[in-house]
Amino acid sequence: MPRSRINGNFIDKTSSIVANILLRIIPTTSGEREAFTYYRDGMSAQSEGNYAEALQNYYEATRPEIDPYDRSYILYNIGLIHTSNGEHTKALEYYFRALERNPFLPQAFNNMAVICHYRGEQAIRQGDSEIAEAWSDQAAEYWKQAIALTPGNYIEAQNWLKITRRFD
Repeated sequence: MPRSRINGNFIDKTSSIVANILLRIIPTTSGEREAFTYYRDGMSAQSEGNYAEALQNYYEATRPEIDPYDRSYILYNIGLIHTSNGEHTKALEYYFRALERNPFLPQAFNNMAVICHYRGEQAIRQGDSEIAEAWSDQAAEYWKQAIALTPGNYIEAQNWLKITRRFD
């Protein structure tokens, strides 16, 4: 049974009803409806911290979803879960895949920068300044891309770029 039918929360039930009505009104293919259902169930599971279930739904949503824009958000959410689970290499892979389909996802660039910054900080703690510098430079590049897409956002990243003299 789809998660959207078992969720007991009033807002989730209402959202599911509205989404189901929209799916009937808006001309969509059966594949698009299937992908949306899995995506919606994945978001619901993710919001409740049920990451394994969310991943399963997102992977299922990628099968029928052919629209690159919609697919980019599925891949981005998979990256979010891998980030939350500390699986940074997998997370980066999914953020890259999301950006291949939609290069206008500043949040993906930001999350990639955060991972690179974290790895740079780890390298500093391990005494490897050369590796730390490389990770920090990569973080700077990703943050610059995120900021270019949404100039008013990522103020802390902008400050970090200025403090570390990486802002052009």
